[in-house]
Amino acid sequence: MTDFTFLLAAGEHLPMGESINPLLPKTYDIVWSVVPLVIILVLFWKLVLPKFQEVLTEREDRIEGGIERAEAAQAEAKAALEKYNSQLAEARTEAAKIRDEARAQGQRIIAEATTKANDESARIIESGEKQLAAQREQVVAELRKEMGQNSINLAERLLGEQLSDDVRNSSTIDSFLSNLDTVAPAGK
Repeated sequence: MTDFTFLLAAGEHLPMGESINPLLPKTYDIVWSVVPLVIILVLFWKLVLPKFQEVLTEREDRIEGGIERAEAAQAEAKAALEKYNSQLAEARTEAAKIRDEARAQGQRIIAEATTKANDESARIIESGEKQLAAQREQVVAELRKEMGQNSINLAERLLGEQLSDDVRNSSTIDSFLSNLDTVAPAGK
């Protein structure tokens, strides 16, 4: 056996023979590791964390503000849409009203034109009837005159004498015409 084995068998402790736990460091290592950690934590807590919190708060405000602006824009768009729809409904109502007024006005214009045309037609017919009556009277007067002259000429031939006396001519013509007037209505 070797010396090392022998010493172990005798129960002596080797100088580095204590059992060392590799997971647990020495106390001085723990102390000198905790001190810089505390210093770093304090610096982080005082310097870095407030800046980080400020950035997070700013971002949160920006997001909330964006949501609020989006909601406001959405409400504004909804109000604009409602306003547009109401204006569109008003425009449609006004267009229907204008269309109805135009139809009514068209009917009035047609009625006025028809009335004017009927009045003008009646006036033209009346004027034509007056003109026709005047021409008829003129033709009747000319025919009476011619008939009177023809009857005198015929009477002269039949009687063989000349009826040059104006008084006799007039009385003969008048009697013939009165006979003619009584015969004309019976022939109608």
